[in-house]
Amino acid sequence: MYRWLIIKRIVEDLFILPFILLGRLAAAIRPLKKEYRIFFFFPFYHTGGAEKVHVQIAEATGDNDCIVFFTKGSRDDRFLDDFEKTGCEIKDISSIVDNKWLYFLNLFYRGIISGYINSQSRQAIVFNGQCNFGYKISRWITRDIPQIELIHSFNTFSFIRIPFLPFITRTVMVSKKRIEDHKEQYKRYRIPASFAERIQHIPNAITLPRLIPSKGDNDLVVLYVGRGGEEKRVEIIAEIAAELKSENERFIQFELLGDVSAVIDKEVYPFIRFYGNINDENLIGPVYAKAHVLILTSVTEGFPMVIMEAMAYGCAIISTAVGDIPYHVKNGENGFLFSKTDDKFSIIDEAKARLIWLRDHRQELKKIGESNINYAKHNFGIERFNKDYNDLLSKVTR
Repeated sequence: MYRWLIIKRIVEDLFILPFILLGRLAAAIRPLKKEYRIFFFFPFYHTGGAEKVHVQIAEATGDNDCIVFFTKGSRDDRFLDDFEKTGCEIKDISSIVDNKWLYFLNLFYRGIISGYINSQSRQAIVFNGQCNFGYKISRWITRDIPQIELIHSFNTFSFIRIPFLPFITRTVMVSKKRIEDHKEQYKRYRIPASFAERIQHIPNAITLPRLIPSKGDNDLVVLYVGRGGEEKRVEIIAEIAAELKSENERFIQFELLGDVSAVIDKEVYPFIRFYGNINDENLIGPVYAKAHVLILTSVTEGFPMVIMEAMAYGCAIISTAVGDIPYHVKNGENGFLFSKTDDKFSIIDEAKARLIWLRDHRQELKKIGESNINYAKHNFGIERFNKDYNDLLSKVTR
């Protein structure tokens, strides 16, 4: 399979080559005004865990000698200001390279931007944060220029990237489970083992909160944080809340932080508190601080940053056992894992039972919260993250 994907890419390259050459000519006629140490390629700056990680990477390694290209249209501008604060130059080219009616411009820009990268007098680094356009230009970048890719999960990009593996210097994955998944994929597709040796694990991290959690002793506050993506299955959380309400189980309050309007009509669930999108970290912190439980019903994850944040604020975790979550959440110790991922009704029944138990056993809940705060301090600090990424960049430029 791998061999045929490589052949397919080579055939496609022959058809794309004229656009690349035209783009190279345009880049030579109108070169960049300055040179850059790092060329970042990220799809979005909207609300999302991956986008927050991309900001952190730019904060850790970027400066005014770096440039960030955004290649797909963002739903909101949640992290745009944070990217701008890194000092990196920001270029949103999504309206040009993400237009299916003008796809030839995407091909043309592959030539322009690869021409910019190749023509620098000093060697740059290319950093691709799970960006389709970043893979498409990798073929046209000079082989002595280091290219780093970041993989958040096992998804469509796990297949998109295969024909471009020969051009990737180093692969960063945030999840131990996903490293195992990709190595299994390499075996199935007969991908050379040398590419698996390029994989490096750098787990995500957070800035630990200074705010001391203030958990009330009245309602058990159950929090979901994130967007309403299909894989998140937020509608299951709404069903859990609805069943507890219909069964007259009192003193359990559900709260949803993030835009879930595409999957949940809030008019149908007046007993759920919908915060919508909040961009101000000073407002997000207090929401976590008063919550007792973070709940996730995702069908797939790497290791969500919301779990790190919730643990740092002393929340118990109730979640599906996907990605790296079981490495950090131990059943009955610092939270609970659902026994099944694909059975919605089992998830709902188990969630109700666990929430009722936590509501009625506040001392055990308090111990879980204190344990999670200590765990977050020892495992999720941003200092380790910053060092890992700077060390990585130093190694690939030697």
